[in-house]
Amino acid sequence: MTHSKSAEKRVRQNRKNRIGNRERLSGVRTAIKRVEAAAAGTDKAAIAKAVAEAYKRIDKAAHTHALHANTAARRKALVARRAAGHKAATSAA
Repeated sequence: MTHSKSAEKRVRQNRKNRIGNRERLSGVRTAIKRVEAAAAGTDKAAIAKAVAEAYKRIDKAAHTHALHANTAARRKALVARRAAGHKAATSAA
């Protein structure tokens, strides 16, 4: 139980922020999975679209502090590697 009105307000704000952060992080994870699924295929346009969407979601999560800036950079590098892995696999074949 909170001891003051301001503490009650902080509890409400934290609850709302936690829900928003979870939605943003879930969207980031989903976008990364979509990049992996697109990279498994051969459609370069689909890969580019998935990468753009993943970058957008990662940047928004970092901008709202749902993700730390360094974590966002690391996730974007991961997305780039996954997309580039598709190019390496197709050019080697």
